[in-house]
Amino acid sequence: MKDDNQCVREVLEGNKDAYGFLIHKYKDKIYTLLLRMSHNNQDAQDLTQECFIKAYHYLHSFDSERKFSSWLYRIATNLCLNAIQAQQKNLRHPAEWDDEWLVEEDSPETILLQKEHITEIREVVEELPEPYRLVLLLRYLEDMSYQEMSTVLEVPISTIQVRLHRAKLKLRMRFQSSWEGGRTNEVR
Repeated sequence: MKDDNQCVREVLEGNKDAYGFLIHKYKDKIYTLLLRMSHNNQDAQDLTQECFIKAYHYLHSFDSERKFSSWLYRIATNLCLNAIQAQQKNLRHPAEWDDEWLVEEDSPETILLQKEHITEIREVVEELPEPYRLVLLLRYLEDMSYQEMSTVLEVPISTIQVRLHRAKLKLRMRFQSSWEGGRTNEVR
């Protein structure tokens, strides 16, 4: 099986088919990330295609000392954030997330209780400011390391750690308030 850097070298040497391997390997992951960020199937499809076109166009500038996947995620993330900003979308709609990341394997009773909170969790996460929501998506849905998130978002690891900590704190405060009967109306 070829590694990503080998495929990049082959593409740069004129083997256009090698890029197909990279597209096939990453298209679903990129699409899923963009869908979770944009909350729109058509936008996610368009941005996925645009991401691979832009990556191909700028493949010569890829630094082979870095991970191709992080470089590709950074392109996708930047494209989506730019599109969101340009369209001035209201991003407060619930995302189409899989429930599995919110529910750990346990007894059927525990799973049922946890699944009852999934809708509320989705809504609260959607209320988070974009930087906090994005680190949660990348960390827990895309399973990225702090270093990968730092590369993708082009911010220091310390910033990633702070944003993730603050996002978790906001979620914890919201749910403690909610479970104690004093639900707040928004997350700031």
